[in-house]
Amino acid sequence: MVFLVLLLAATPARAEQIRELASFSGVRDNALVGYGLVVGLDNTGDQTTQAPFTGQSLTNMLNELGVTIPEGTNMQLRNVAAVMVTTDLPPFSRPGQRLDVNVSSVGNARSLRGGTLLMTPLKGADGATYAIAQGNLLVSGASAQGGGSSVQINQQAGGRITGGAMVEREVPLDLGARGGLLELELNRSDFGTAQRVVSAINQEFGRPVAAAQNGRVIALDGPQDNNARVNFMARIEQLRVTPTEAAAKVVLNSRTGAIAMNGRVTLRQAAVAHGNLAITIDTDVGVSQPNPFGGGQTVVVQDTEVSIEQQPGTLKVVEGAELTELVDALNTLGATPADLMSILEALKASGSLRAELEII
Repeated sequence: MVFLVLLLAATPARAEQIRELASFSGVRDNALVGYGLVVGLDNTGDQTTQAPFTGQSLTNMLNELGVTIPEGTNMQLRNVAAVMVTTDLPPFSRPGQRLDVNVSSVGNARSLRGGTLLMTPLKGADGATYAIAQGNLLVSGASAQGGGSSVQINQQAGGRITGGAMVEREVPLDLGARGGLLELELNRSDFGTAQRVVSAINQEFGRPVAAAQNGRVIALDGPQDNNARVNFMARIEQLRVTPTEAAAKVVLNSRTGAIAMNGRVTLRQAAVAHGNLAITIDTDVGVSQPNPFGGGQTVVVQDTEVSIEQQPGTLKVVEGAELTELVDALNTLGATPADLMSILEALKASGSLRAELEII
């Protein structure tokens, strides 16, 4: 079993622009989603008997276009697929702007290659329509089959339309609604970094325009004029601040066996024993023969023996002030990823591992 350790070496903290550490409250993307139909497929669409919603959606669309489908009609269509369309609406988007959209099949279509997405409303969390998507799909996957054999590269149940959606409605956002008051939100809650950001901003403007509300939110007294406010925000984003170092942390991925540590992880002196248990179940089959003229019957007897053997393990002392020493000490135990996870959990419980332990 391959074990991967991701080493985040301890490097001196460097100054970063505030735009990399924080963002202004309200200036964010908004998720949009819509349900639509893709047509023009080459006999690779949904099987309507197994995906009845595709036929129902097509019937409703045709009715809106003035085409009436007689009741009870069983449309066995293989060139239509029901899809979900998703995209993100950037901040300050205006009607008429174009957005890229992702199209994913929700039925049992084998491929969306060559299909055309029909007009699909894209709605936000409030149920309002903010964009309309339509266009030809670009599917990166490919497949071929014949003679009972098939080969496929990437998946073909999803595609992308560049500029496939047009914004129809903007998200209202008035940054100066509260008399020029703005809020700067750190990407990671940290009191030390918040204090450094406040100091850098106040020093840049020469007056107290920033005040920390908590470990994440910083209140800014910005100008009320729109143009001056944009200049004010751009000036803040370009300031450079050295964030405080992250706390020592070890992340264990229980599904893949990957372990990631940052450079602040240390280990106090501890003794670790590592060994495996070998369980053996051995069954012998014998025959029980009665005495002559005893009147008994010959029977088959099973003799089962269960033994548990612990392979030799060594009690080793591990101690490291640096991450590389810690990793080397653990790797010398020859443990598998599962064993290493157990060892790290035990070290954390004993107080030897000086780091936060997170399992994902």
